[in-house]
Amino acid sequence: MSTLLLGLGNPILSDDAVGVRLAADFARRLRDVPDLVVVPECSVGGLALLDVFEGYERAIVLDSVQATPASPGRWHRFDACALRESQHLTNIHDTNFATALELGRRLGIHLPDDSAIHIFAVEVADAVTFSDRMTAPLEAGYPIYSQQIFNEILGLLVTPAR
Repeated sequence: MSTLLLGLGNPILSDDAVGVRLAADFARRLRDVPDLVVVPECSVGGLALLDVFEGYERAIVLDSVQATPASPGRWHRFDACALRESQHLTNIHDTNFATALELGRRLGIHLPDDSAIHIFAVEVADAVTFSDRMTAPLEAGYPIYSQQIFNEILGLLVTPAR
């Protein structure tokens, strides 16, 4: 079974880089896992993600989320079943992840099932400032939340996909 480990984000937008950094760190630690393909840096969205996910049986996505009020370093785990499709799609730029997946499947593209797309989203404080450094709170908590997420991913990798 092929599994994609994907780091979403922009490495020069402060905390938005957290998914990219996690994926790069985990790639080194998971280099001997068979059938695991790591794409440590991906900054596309919408329909462009179909090309990235095509052909995999399972995907693990590392990304950032900006919640209000922010709790930098707090993380959430969910699968693509939790995502809602766009209700009022007016143009291709409005295509969210769930809508892109549905369209891809209707077009016959081989994509992981929603239940096999595992998303880990870390809450961030600043995802818009140009910087190659994460904010102090996110950086300070990195050793803790990165190990917690890594442990969850290890559990996924030893569990066969459905």
